[in-house]
Amino acid sequence: MIGAGHRVAITGYGVVAPCGLGKDAYWKGLLGPGISGTKSTAIENWDPLPYFESSKDARRADQVEQYALAAAAEAFAQAGTLNIDPARFGTIFATGIGGLHTLEEQVQVRLEKGERRVSPFLVPMMMANASGAAISMRYGLQGPNETICTACAAGTHAIGYAARLIAWGRCDAVATGGAECAATATSLAGFGNMTALSSTGVSMPFDAKRDGFVMGEGAAVFILERYDLAVARGATILGEVLGAGSNADAHHITAPAPGGTGAIACMKLALEDAGLTASDIALVNAHGTSTPLNDAAEAQAVTAVFGERAVPITSGKGVTGHALGAAGALEAAQVLLSFEHKLIPPTAGTTDLDPSLTIDLVHGAAREWTPGPAISNNFGFGGHNGSVIIAPAS
Repeated sequence: MIGAGHRVAITGYGVVAPCGLGKDAYWKGLLGPGISGTKSTAIENWDPLPYFESSKDARRADQVEQYALAAAAEAFAQAGTLNIDPARFGTIFATGIGGLHTLEEQVQVRLEKGERRVSPFLVPMMMANASGAAISMRYGLQGPNETICTACAAGTHAIGYAARLIAWGRCDAVATGGAECAATATSLAGFGNMTALSSTGVSMPFDAKRDGFVMGEGAAVFILERYDLAVARGATILGEVLGAGSNADAHHITAPAPGGTGAIACMKLALEDAGLTASDIALVNAHGTSTPLNDAAEAQAVTAVFGERAVPITSGKGVTGHALGAAGALEAAQVLLSFEHKLIPPTAGTTDLDPSLTIDLVHGAAREWTPGPAISNNFGFGGHNGSVIIAPAS
């Protein structure tokens, strides 16, 4: 976004994830052991009531929307009073699937009890745009309200597009991020039958023994704000979105382009957008799903862009699982937390780096670092590629 207009500050963010509710607990989870022995990881004993006026309101929101509103509450609380014209405050949100739990439950209701017993709230609860719409209504945001649904790249695409709206002068602030809660019995069967899930129930990105991902869930929400306006109101600036890239492999519905050619082009687009060179990047926050083909292609792409073992690379999916459309948002939060704590969290679950991959993977233990610009990657089924570059506040 360099040369495209306004700088874009991050002034608040919130996280809801299986490894921790709230960004502080999330950070502790990222430093903990990886997940193992399961097809999916979920938020245990979830209580939506603190985020709704009544239990009735909570019941009328699918869990994916509940997660989004919970993360938004933390983000808005940290950002403080913005005093932004509501017409210039947008909501650009992401999901891969939307309210799948509600849909699956109501299909079963229809089959067992008949169509008259299907909930009248089925449609507003299952629709993919429900989370973004709920955030917009909760906070009175009347600017652009759009939902991006590009599979596992959606969260990164949402952040990049939200930043552009500010850089271009269309918005003064945007609530952005992503949410997902899609580990239903049917979806897990589908992912399992296409051999995308780990047969061992262990997420081990870039490991020689990796055999698929573990399904995750959760949400992360960010408040992006025009940098000069944030400075003028005395806001604490947590980071800056410098640039983003988006393109398509145009190769295969699930497999990445051979050699990671699409990912290479996407990262180069993000660097160009940010006005940076590869040597400026201090960290690659990888998509790193623990699948054989995708990890290999991403590692090849990182080597092609940055050189062999030239930049630290990490993946959080050994802890979080793969949260599909929320992955990019959860991983952008990882970057901000890495800035704050001056630590790169280890790639949990990974013990033996695939010897064919020429990357500097942080695993085994967290690594101290001097925070600098970080590129966060996400690549989705359908050939969607997304990269966003986030830098510490300056």
